[in-house]
Amino acid sequence: MLRGAATAPVVHTGRGPRRRYDAAASGPVAVAGVAGALTTELRPGDLVVAGEIRRNGTELPSPAAVLLHGELLRLGLPARLGPVYSAEHVVTGRARAALAESGALAVDTETAFLAADAPDGQAVALRAIVDTPDAPLLSPGTLWRGVRALRSLRAAAPALDRWSAATGEREILLAGPRSFCAGVERAIEIVEQALDRFGAPVYVRRQIVHNSHVVHELARRGAVFVEELDHVPEGAVVVLAAHGVAPEVRRQAERRRLRVVDGTCPLVSKVHAEVRAFAAADKTVFLIGHAEHEEVVGTRGEAPENVVVVADPEEATRVSPPDPDRVAYVTQTTLAVAEAEATAAVLRQRFPALSGPRKDDICYATTNRQQAVRAVARESDLVLVLGSRNSSNSLRLAEVAAAEGVAAYLVEDAGEIELNWLAGTRRIGVTAGASAPPHLVDDLVEALSGLGALRVRHTTVTEESIRFNLPREVS
Repeated sequence: MLRGAATAPVVHTGRGPRRRYDAAASGPVAVAGVAGALTTELRPGDLVVAGEIRRNGTELPSPAAVLLHGELLRLGLPARLGPVYSAEHVVTGRARAALAESGALAVDTETAFLAADAPDGQAVALRAIVDTPDAPLLSPGTLWRGVRALRSLRAAAPALDRWSAATGEREILLAGPRSFCAGVERAIEIVEQALDRFGAPVYVRRQIVHNSHVVHELARRGAVFVEELDHVPEGAVVVLAAHGVAPEVRRQAERRRLRVVDGTCPLVSKVHAEVRAFAAADKTVFLIGHAEHEEVVGTRGEAPENVVVVADPEEATRVSPPDPDRVAYVTQTTLAVAEAEATAAVLRQRFPALSGPRKDDICYATTNRQQAVRAVARESDLVLVLGSRNSSNSLRLAEVAAAEGVAAYLVEDAGEIELNWLAGTRRIGVTAGASAPPHLVDDLVEALSGLGALRVRHTTVTEESIRFNLPREVS
């Protein structure tokens, strides 16, 4: 049945502790077979990947389960991730109900006994559901359900192939700095403090920072994310996101009598102030950045008649201000340094009178993380960047790594890693965008540890100690 998983030896065993293979495994082990569902949410043919393998009060972790689960989902297969319990015999009646209450998704008679022979944390288990609470094993239709389960396992064989090809010893190079910057920490703390002080719900205009994990966690605690302020009840508390807003948004908040807590990053506020100053001097302001990004939308709103967004060097060759002697430029804070400088260089060449910010607009965190990922990329076979796809600084990190000639991928979390990326890699660089929680890096490293022995090395280019004060409304 699993002969499709051709890249690893296949050992056929039986059920219970006496049917283990002859010798302890020298490397990662995948256990595959059928199981009974403990929840009515599972149906015959559904697949369960054991996020945790249980037996008689003992628990075996399976760090790489999230990688296998993600691979099954990409194949379009109905797969769940959760605990699997192994018993020495078929479990029915009250004993099965008790297992269901423990939170386990499925029960079998092999997984824990076989996984125990794998190196610590290097077993994955894939089970296909045959029987369910409302369709027990000893009931009509079991044969048909068994055929359906075996078909699901056969369809999963490519995922097991990729898991097998991805196994092996590795070194992980952790880029430093990585993950949260001071502006992001401040923005998240503002929402948390607002919830503590004012109680739920606290409304947040747009995503407080561009990361889905952060948004989901704050939403769980009572934050309500809205696109525009007309979705906020009059008089309610609203937090403005870290990317900044146009003055018109603040005026709208005043009209609706909202209690505003400003989460704008101080470094973004600096760029807003520069635009106001240049516009007051009647200069055309070239805003180097991506027109659709929220930070650029908000910054442009400070003086829309004076601001011209310039995305790249090619656009810089075409802009035509009313007075070439009255021009200035500012920069989106999350751009790649080389990208922004190339555009600014064209503007300086075309307009000798061009004014600029006294201090670089690209924030320290963006610069530091780009330098760090560049350093690890030069030593790596592969670079993985943790961050959401709407995060500009995270996207730039993947681009900077790729510019060093290495394969680089932006992933939301460990579950998005495709196993075929890992095949043949022995040194993997890992970083995270300034809006990505640090625990995502820990989770990713743990997942990779399930594929073989792992050594972790830190590559730190600088230390960060900056911290921004909270606004008075929540301090």
